[in-house]
Amino acid sequence: MEALLEGLNEAQRAPVLQKDGAMMVIAGAGSGKTRVLTMRIAYLMQQGVDAFNILSLTFTNKAAREMKTRIGSIVGNSEAKNLWMGTFHSVFAKILRIEGHHLGFPPNFTIYDSQDSQRLISAIIKEMGLDKDIYKYKQVHSRISSFKNSLITVKAYFQNPELMEADAMAKKPRIGEIYKEYVDRCFKAGAMDFDDLLLRTNELLARFPEVLAKYQKRFQYILVDEYQDTNHSQYLIVKALADRYQNICVVGDDSQSIYAFRGANINNILNYQRDYDDVKVYRLEQNYRSTKNIVEAANSVIEHNKTKLDKVVWTANDDGPKIIVHRSLTDGEEGRYVASNIFETKMNNQLQHSDFAILYRTNAQSRAMEDALRKREIPYRIFGGLSFYQRKEIKDVLAYLRILVNPNDEEALKRVINYPARGIGATTLDRLVIAAKQYDRSIFEVMENIQHLDIKINSSTKNKLYNFVNMIHSFKILSENADAFAVAETVARKTGLLQELKKDGTPEGIARIENIEELLNGMRDFVEGQKEIADATGSLSEFLEDVALATDMDKDIDDVDRVSLMTIHLAKGLEFPYVYIVGLEEDLFPSGMSMNTRSELEEERRLFYVALTRAEKQAYLTYTESRYRWGKLIDAEPSRFIEEINEQYLDIQTPMDNYRYKPMIDTDIFGEPDKSKLRLKKPVSGSAPTVGKPTEDQLRKLRKLRPQSTSQPQTDDLNGNLSKGMRVEHSRFGHGEVIGIEGVGQDQKAEINFQTGGIKKLLLRFAKLKILD
Repeated sequence: MEALLEGLNEAQRAPVLQKDGAMMVIAGAGSGKTRVLTMRIAYLMQQGVDAFNILSLTFTNKAAREMKTRIGSIVGNSEAKNLWMGTFHSVFAKILRIEGHHLGFPPNFTIYDSQDSQRLISAIIKEMGLDKDIYKYKQVHSRISSFKNSLITVKAYFQNPELMEADAMAKKPRIGEIYKEYVDRCFKAGAMDFDDLLLRTNELLARFPEVLAKYQKRFQYILVDEYQDTNHSQYLIVKALADRYQNICVVGDDSQSIYAFRGANINNILNYQRDYDDVKVYRLEQNYRSTKNIVEAANSVIEHNKTKLDKVVWTANDDGPKIIVHRSLTDGEEGRYVASNIFETKMNNQLQHSDFAILYRTNAQSRAMEDALRKREIPYRIFGGLSFYQRKEIKDVLAYLRILVNPNDEEALKRVINYPARGIGATTLDRLVIAAKQYDRSIFEVMENIQHLDIKINSSTKNKLYNFVNMIHSFKILSENADAFAVAETVARKTGLLQELKKDGTPEGIARIENIEELLNGMRDFVEGQKEIADATGSLSEFLEDVALATDMDKDIDDVDRVSLMTIHLAKGLEFPYVYIVGLEEDLFPSGMSMNTRSELEEERRLFYVALTRAEKQAYLTYTESRYRWGKLIDAEPSRFIEEINEQYLDIQTPMDNYRYKPMIDTDIFGEPDKSKLRLKKPVSGSAPTVGKPTEDQLRKLRKLRPQSTSQPQTDDLNGNLSKGMRVEHSRFGHGEVIGIEGVGQDQKAEINFQTGGIKKLLLRFAKLKILD
């Protein structure tokens, strides 16, 4: 017994040794909750509880495998295999395989994934003759999924006038019919989708008391991890199964409840004590992961939430460094700051790239980070998604742009010739390929002469090809005089790409639009950056070359030691020595779409709490003074979450001596005053009010939140100080050596050989160079 409890603190031992009854373990971030769950199961087995009578529900298969391995090392692998342990979906699928015949399903029923479900719904919409632009299959699938997770069956739907009225108001009055047909077709096919695994388990336990009694008797001890993330359907199943013995142990942290958008209900953990008699509550409040500064800073933020359980997270770890807060002028500069900081911290402390993580609120933010990391040749891995330039919508836009630079780019042409759909199908494309081979010309050249060539393509399709060629030619003419950003913005609009994505109102569709917006932001940033380089124009061909070199570099990196990039939702459960939380600005984090109610804002604050508590040694919070949105530079406001952290835990690195008030209205609207008409009066002695001098604290807050813009070109008096052979640093290209200087005054240029960027000729009046020696 003592060997089992070795290494547990007093707070951790108590829930492990509590054998019977309902209990709740409120586990703060980094407090060792997985260890407690594991030891509790091992303890129950050592106390004579049969492994077959223990049900342990987790939220990931990874967590279940890790726990089973640990338990196996204590009680033996053969016994550990007898545990009913896994995710909600995997455990309930196992029960449905055994008991599904009660509901008319075969034991070998198929489980449909999202794509299978969406394809079936799309087919049903088509068969019913409905307008696919109104009844978008992804939106219909999402609606049906929400019905199932809220236990709204087809019968319940048709008994609910409010639901039917809401769909009618949304001009989708036949949603109920589609839902019924979808359920019927799944049943006939002997299939269940992911939502059915919960819905059908509820149906099984509610309609067949003998089945419920069987599993209530079997599962004498139930343990649920991440209880704050359970939805209504999961809650009802667990409550039904635990009703007989009420030996149920739930573990969770209300401060880390961040999945409301997936149906998670924080009230399940907040109201847990009302559901069972004599609930024992244990608190794991000692954080073993993070420094004192990080733990206390996280506490000071989450304290602003009104809806929470009572706990005080603390740590015996060292104070550690303060949390660094850094302001950048733009998102491009923010990326370069993060990349440079990672490079220097790694070199100075002999660290691994895997010691660093960059966390962001939305996937689109990875673009600026990726660009900066590549420039510094820092290897990285995107978690939960593709690298920015590998995402479909980005590759679609880039394919159009590649055709403008090189119309003979066959792969790019094939990608976009019928996207968005313009009636040029695969058969037409095959005939164009054959004709190109026959006439020894590129496909595009064949299309340019389509009206004059003898090809088996009908006149209607020939007109569509002709229109496509004309569209490309018009873009090409534009690209000869406009910069890369202006061309890309026009292409995104005029090709119909944006309209196509706007039709998809799902979260995924919105994310794709955000990604295209971020691509345009990156192009605007690139165009601005090219102004520093002599003879550079910011043209489309320059941008495509820059991207091609960057994306090609991805393929060469097969090292497992990489910096981790991910959204904060994906970071839950992970930890890193050094964490950068980027884009801490109002409307970005907290998200502008999640500030309509207090509950939404509190979830955003919990998300920030999760992000901050991923850090073990050092956390960095970064924000920008301005950020590109659809290529326009928008003033950004620092996130309220920075202000909510007690200042004693922060190291604000923003320079404060250059504060100047930024008018919130454009002064140009007033024009120049006509001084001849001004009525100048002598001041009356003693009439001027006495204005009190602001306190240092007031000034510090003003300076922190409203730093001065420095958007004008700066020379920093380098012209007279720079000479051949000097080592310099540039925010975008890194370290380099001056190999030549030419010109005078405003036209003076420096030729610099950069370690990572090669030889560049920079205009000194724009270049922001720092002399290193």
